[in-house]
Amino acid sequence: MVRLTRVQQQERTRRSVLAAAREEFTEHGYALAKVDRIAERAELTRGAVYSNFPSKRALYLAVLIDMVENAATGEPATSPTSPAEVLGVFARTWLERLPLVGDTASGGRLHLRSLVGVLDDEHGRTVLAQVVRLEALLLAIALESCEPAQATPVRRVRLAELVLTLLDGSGHLAESAPGFGDPFDLARACAHLSGIDLADTWTPSYLPFVAPARLCGDAWDPPTGLANQISGGRVDFGADGLIAVLGAGRLAAAEEAVRSARPGEQVTVVVVTNDSAETGRLVRLRITDLIGCLRRVFAPEAWQRVRLVLDDEALTASAIGLTDLDDETESAVRVRGGAIVARAHGRGAAYAASTADASNGTQPRSART
Repeated sequence: MVRLTRVQQQERTRRSVLAAAREEFTEHGYALAKVDRIAERAELTRGAVYSNFPSKRALYLAVLIDMVENAATGEPATSPTSPAEVLGVFARTWLERLPLVGDTASGGRLHLRSLVGVLDDEHGRTVLAQVVRLEALLLAIALESCEPAQATPVRRVRLAELVLTLLDGSGHLAESAPGFGDPFDLARACAHLSGIDLADTWTPSYLPFVAPARLCGDAWDPPTGLANQISGGRVDFGADGLIAVLGAGRLAAAEEAVRSARPGEQVTVVVVTNDSAETGRLVRLRITDLIGCLRRVFAPEAWQRVRLVLDDEALTASAIGLTDLDDETESAVRVRGGAIVARAHGRGAAYAASTADASNGTQPRSART
């Protein structure tokens, strides 16, 4: 008889709970699903379910993450060359989540990754708004990589926000009025959006008032084993570059890190939260889902200067000396030659750390585009 280790038994229990929960959510939907029925389906006690997932919302998010992570992604199926063609392919890929003919209402919502009725509190909605800002940045960086080289780089964040608004809106409509709208028309509409001149620039008004970073020469003992969510590979924190540690409520500041970075410098955005069960899973679900779509359209080189880490255990935060973390955390360090040469905390931290000039102890005040 094979005796399972404790870790193996815990994983088996977790898998049983996820399978039972998926059946329950498919049959009854999120609102009417019952943890007691999930425990019964899994042939476990209610306590065993809660020992793995502290709430029904945490369990629902875990089911969606499991679905997304096990979906096939593979290499880009095509090699689109223009922003219009890229957006058309991306939209068609994203729209594969729309409910299928014959899906039950509850099953269709699960396939759609619906969060309607799940985020029923102000905090959850606030975090979701920040995550969508990060999603738009990731899509925009990929779109910008399709543009010809220019003296003033093209910014595509507002275009990405517009595309995601259209696609997310189609998802909500498919949930409330299934069958309405043609996915091919939506994909063509997204492609045509690339021709709109949105006069998109990055000039935050607060940058001239950001407090300077603290220059230093601190030893840098980087964490190991963390994954880059964009590429799927391990992150080498030993390389020179900017590291921005952002709470789930400050994810919009990721663009500040990307735009402020010096030419050719590596930018690592690290997401932290003090609620990994729900807030952390919400961020992981949305980012994993989006990146799964992006990987099917863009080559990894589109984000070669940007890395994204979901640091549930706050290993990076601990390595740079942060101990009191919450969803409003915003800190950054600049690493050079194996040492931390600049530190900043609070609003504008990424800009402050990136633009600090260790050679003369000053920090430039001009905003970068």
